[in-house]
Amino acid sequence: PEHWPSSPPEYVAYRDHVRGWEQLAAYEARAVTLTEDGSDPERIQIARATANLFAALGTDAELTSAAEVDPFMMAGAPIYLLVTILVIALAFGRTGLRDLRSRLLRWRVDVRWYAVALLTAPLLSMTILVALSRTSEAYLPGIVTAEDKATLLVTGLVAGLFAGFFEEIAWTGFATHELSKRHGLLATGLIVGLPWGLLHLPLIAGADSGAVPQALSVAVGLFAVLVPYRVLMVWVYGHTQSVPIAILMHLPISAVPFIFASSAMVGVPDLIFSLVFSATLWVLVAAVAAADRRKLSLVT
Repeated sequence: PEHWPSSPPEYVAYRDHVRGWEQLAAYEARAVTLTEDGSDPERIQIARATANLFAALGTDAELTSAAEVDPFMMAGAPIYLLVTILVIALAFGRTGLRDLRSRLLRWRVDVRWYAVALLTAPLLSMTILVALSRTSEAYLPGIVTAEDKATLLVTGLVAGLFAGFFEEIAWTGFATHELSKRHGLLATGLIVGLPWGLLHLPLIAGADSGAVPQALSVAVGLFAVLVPYRVLMVWVYGHTQSVPIAILMHLPISAVPFIFASSAMVGVPDLIFSLVFSATLWVLVAAVAAADRRKLSLVT
């Protein structure tokens, strides 16, 4: 096309003309806060998806309520992939696409990197929540108090995997890979992490309860949590050159709010958890930066 789709109608039109995809679905998961006069705010998890999502996943489930179907939400996720492929093709030609494919198929890395990718966010979150739960029941992990644990777990994992797949081909497979040729760990992490965080602004702002200043809660979510986590993702990629590992590391940071955050952890409790979590992430960033004997430079 002469230009990439920038609105829902253009996205749908482009999707209908693309023949390289058997299914092209869109999915969005987010936390929202319900408030009512005289009662405490309550956080709930919601999901919106295009009607063909389950068919694309190869399941027999279907969306039965018109209110559940939003054909335009998360159109940006597949566009991440399409734009990345276009840019690489224009800038590097077939050589660049073959290089991307090789890194997309690079699964054979040391098992410790799988552990770092999959366990960093869940272990930190669970440890912090268990410690804070001694001060308030609001910090009890949602997976512990939920009645339908299986649904909560599956929803979080599907949301994380979907977001990770489309986003990391762009953010890691292209942006991090190219920037790390010219910058070190911290610079690459900040350059990629800041716009990555800003693109999540609607999700974080939408979950705001109003109990604390929105500017504060959004700033903590965007810059104190997502940015240091992106630096850690850049560090892992620098040692593996594997896009699938980046996808797996993206999965838990998206799934943790679904699986671990309880409906009572809103407002001040949520802010306190985010501050402790972000401080721990920055400590880890400092530790890996100090331990990197290559003086923060990444070797492609």
